[in-house]
Amino acid sequence: MAIILLDRTVAAAAAVRRVVTGQADVSRATWVAVLAALGVVVATVVSITSVVRTPEQFAPVTLDAPPSVDQFGTPTPGTPRGQARPAATSPTTAASPSVTAAPPPVELPSSAPAATPSSASPTPAALAADFVIEEKALLSYGAAVTINNPGPVPAAQWTLAITLPRESLRVSAVQGARATQDGAVWTFVPDGGAGQVPGGASARVTFRVNGAAVGATPTACTVDGVACGGLSN
Repeated sequence: MAIILLDRTVAAAAAVRRVVTGQADVSRATWVAVLAALGVVVATVVSITSVVRTPEQFAPVTLDAPPSVDQFGTPTPGTPRGQARPAATSPTTAASPSVTAAPPPVELPSSAPAATPSSASPTPAALAADFVIEEKALLSYGAAVTINNPGPVPAAQWTLAITLPRESLRVSAVQGARATQDGAVWTFVPDGGAGQVPGGASARVTFRVNGAAVGATPTACTVDGVACGGLSN
């Protein structure tokens, strides 16, 4: 705004000088410009005068001074300003230790020895056997072996072995046992519960030997390793 007023003032002064010196023709527009310039100058002067007379209207805004320490009191040493003091609390009572009941005593098992059987199972007595030829034919003969148990305990297992004079002889019609062959030796064992020998009793095994009857008598007979009776050597 100040620059615009200065330009108008300079232009008005130049116009006035030209009119006064007669260097230019005076027209109505020229007078209007001169008057306008003079009005602007007058308005500027009036504005400056009013500002000089009432400077308090344009005084800068100032901030209020911070409150003094006396308004809030002196803070307690060690307590930061602006922080609330902790409220006083009543002293807490220490919790009494809980009493735990002792576990009941554990009863240990008695160290009495375990009961043992009065005696072990009795062992069957040694068996005995008797061999006999019951019936002869031209190409075969029938034989029987009686197994005796002299003891009171039953004998559930036993082994009867008969050795024939040659391997070509065959055994058939076995009763009271099961027979297997190994060369000239025939082995007889109990056939399930039927072959058990009760205590103080006997069991009977019968079979037939097939082949030429001449020289066909067994050469050996044993029961559990004990030689049979009735066999001529």
